[in-house]
Amino acid sequence: MVEASKRLLNFIDRSPTPWHAVASIAQWLQQAGFRRYEETEDWQIAPGACGYVVRDGGSIIAFRLGQTDAPMRIIGAHTDSPGFRVKPRGAFRQAGFDSLGIEVYGDPIIATFADRDLTLAGRIMVEDRDKGISTRLVNLERPLLRLPNLAIHLNRDVNQAGLRFDLQDELPLVLGCAAEQLPAEEGIRQLLGAAAGVAPETILSWELAVVDVQPGAFFGRDNEFIASARLDNLASCHAAVEALLAAEPGQTQVIALFDHEEVGSQSYKGADGTFLADVLARLAECLGLRRESERRSLHARSVLLSADMAHALHPNVARVYEPQHHVHLNGGPVIKINAQQRYATDGVGEAYFEWLCRKAEIPCQKYVHRTNLPCGSTIGPIAAGRLGIRTIDVGNPMWSMHSARESAGAHDHGMMIKVMTLFFSDATELPS
Repeated sequence: MVEASKRLLNFIDRSPTPWHAVASIAQWLQQAGFRRYEETEDWQIAPGACGYVVRDGGSIIAFRLGQTDAPMRIIGAHTDSPGFRVKPRGAFRQAGFDSLGIEVYGDPIIATFADRDLTLAGRIMVEDRDKGISTRLVNLERPLLRLPNLAIHLNRDVNQAGLRFDLQDELPLVLGCAAEQLPAEEGIRQLLGAAAGVAPETILSWELAVVDVQPGAFFGRDNEFIASARLDNLASCHAAVEALLAAEPGQTQVIALFDHEEVGSQSYKGADGTFLADVLARLAECLGLRRESERRSLHARSVLLSADMAHALHPNVARVYEPQHHVHLNGGPVIKINAQQRYATDGVGEAYFEWLCRKAEIPCQKYVHRTNLPCGSTIGPIAAGRLGIRTIDVGNPMWSMHSARESAGAHDHGMMIKVMTLFFSDATELPS
């Protein structure tokens, strides 16, 4: 189980942004014999074939095609994490320093980014003499940026009122001392151009995330915990890929890893777009299924696991959790349940996943959000409503969700991979 967490931390360290994560996964799949398909080409795919398709660099769907009449087993997750994104004209000069203006992406715990070693990673779009426009991944890797705290002598109430930042005026990141002969924006373009191996003047646009450079690590008396950025939700992505590669062929097996979950999924590559529906329809065509047969043989008999991280009990603040539904680090995978359908799990799905965990000989936990607190959501309800496929929301327990540095149990990741692998291989038909 611990070896699986080592592999996870290595994957996260290589994946500072959704675009890097998808590039890593695509390379991983290709090494395992999966063929890349483009949405713009004609698909001729026979049963048993393995492939994947990428939409706009940040979302990826991979599959192993089953037999014509076999149901689908699908695992969905998301590749993005909350944090900061650089504005198009982000670099500017103030009070003798070059600063970088950022927008907040999703709902990060903003204070956790203060006084950390931050850098830039993402993708830049450059003018290409042959292609017109091409995309390059960049990761500056070294400590480059900082969000310095005020000294307590200038912010006397910080320990009582909490650390807060005005989102417009107090979040620009320190990039460096102002250089007399170099405008601030030119300085950032030179950094990006050098990282990508292109001339700065060819850079047309960018999508850049602010990321912590500290690598993932084990901690605890017996190294029973892991700490890293982006556990939410690259841990679920990594588990889904490992399970797909380990599963025995049988029914059609699919993983769908989406960008933009943290900002609502409403984009052409998000879970609320058409990406998964488009791919499933094309796979049904490859299997020779008519529309009616697709609905009967695939959608009505299929199951989707929506895998996203879950809230583990924090020992210092147990009062904010539902008393009868505490979940614990290293206590095994979690079924997430909500009567308002913020999680998509129903009674049949709950029973099925618990049965899978028993069959895999691993523990299973159940999470219900405290009734007097608003509950977060996942891609689960979106996918269930859009596709008409029974969906079960699951995840591994973690602390500090949406922090710059999150924590989880070192043993849970291996257990999730084990039950996901069984899920892909199981052909049990659930009651309708």
